[in-house]
Amino acid sequence: MTMVDGIQASRGNVHYLYPASSTLQAPTASRARADNARADTSVTLSSLAQQLNESAIRAEADDAALSRDERTAKAEKSLASIVGARFFASRQVNNAEIPDSSDPERLARAQAATRFVNGSQQNPFAGLSRDRLALITYDDSGQYTTNERRAAWEASFDKEYAWRKEAVAKAMAEYDGSGKLTDFFKDVLQHFDSLPLNEQAQYPKDYATRLQKWIALDYNYFTNAVEGEGSPL
Repeated sequence: MTMVDGIQASRGNVHYLYPASSTLQAPTASRARADNARADTSVTLSSLAQQLNESAIRAEADDAALSRDERTAKAEKSLASIVGARFFASRQVNNAEIPDSSDPERLARAQAATRFVNGSQQNPFAGLSRDRLALITYDDSGQYTTNERRAAWEASFDKEYAWRKEAVAKAMAEYDGSGKLTDFFKDVLQHFDSLPLNEQAQYPKDYATRLQKWIALDYNYFTNAVEGEGSPL
């Protein structure tokens, strides 16, 4: 068995884990339905598109103004109200929260999000892209209710969960066939590069650099030999 900074490899058993510094945790209420959750395609995007545009403007301003450390701190602060004990302790308050709007579509989305986080399988944001989900998740300006942000985070988690299942299956096949994880590391790096900046910022600063090193090594775990370049030490 080999453990390399959060990536554990043993014959027939390969796992890619969140970095220890990440604040992400599995949703306790909806993780069991991740494999069979159905995307809700009934959302009308007119008013949501406007909200997302405003969120994107704020996110772009943050990207330009914040250092990586500042972005990490801001992302973790934004998640604190929708992930973990604080969220569940405030459930009654969260359920009573409604948007400051008379727009029926916006009100309906907030209600749908509240139903979802309380057990409904219909997530109003399930069909959105990872980037758009991040705009909602990390926007703590009051543009979205707490339950909307939670629902967006869960939709993003489900996408991550699905990617991991596929990546781990491919990694196991690669390992069993060649004794290597080089292609797996390439997939992980590509996936990391595709993540929204707020999510990238929650990984170690040298995360991409380490993956690039492992790819260059082209290490064979069967023979314990470097078939590429560099040193495993």
